[in-house]
Amino acid sequence: MPRKTDKRNRLVEAAKALIHQQGFNLTTLADIAQEADVPLGNVYYYFKTKEAIGIAVIEKRAQELAQWIASWNESEGPFARLSTFILHALSDIDSIARFGCPIGALCQELGKQGGSLADLAAKLLHDELTWVESQFGALGAGDRSQEFALSLLSSVQGTYLLTHTFKDPKLADRQVKSLMNWLKALPLKATAKEKELALA
Repeated sequence: MPRKTDKRNRLVEAAKALIHQQGFNLTTLADIAQEADVPLGNVYYYFKTKEAIGIAVIEKRAQELAQWIASWNESEGPFARLSTFILHALSDIDSIARFGCPIGALCQELGKQGGSLADLAAKLLHDELTWVESQFGALGAGDRSQEFALSLLSSVQGTYLLTHTFKDPKLADRQVKSLMNWLKALPLKATAKEKELALA
């Protein structure tokens, strides 16, 4: 049983990496089997269709997002959490410069073809947006929480897109600094000390 689980995990990890690198539509089951070092016939034992492996990859991305959110929540206070969220944009930035945002690019590609897989992928960004909005709400942004959250997530995703387009990780560095200054200037219920600690 552990060996079966291991083989399935290898297939999902291989699919996740390949879909990030070359997109969902260009990734074949044969590619995934080769990357995972699993016979192609075995792929069909775990995943009857390409859509099934797409669902598994999205579920894996959802687990990763949940882990990120858990780590962001470890920061003390909503202002610090938002700062940590912004700084997260610089993690693995070299990979993003080469292949784009693993979540944003997947949502964009699947969104063009529509269907249940696109809806499942869109929930990833929806969950991220909901978390960001809740932090602004905790900072007393009230009716503007959604506006601020949309601005922030749009800026982060735009940063990923331009960093990938121009293959320039330094672009992300500059934009993150700009976003941190934007956050600091917003009319939020955060003390000067909280802002200073978060932006240190």
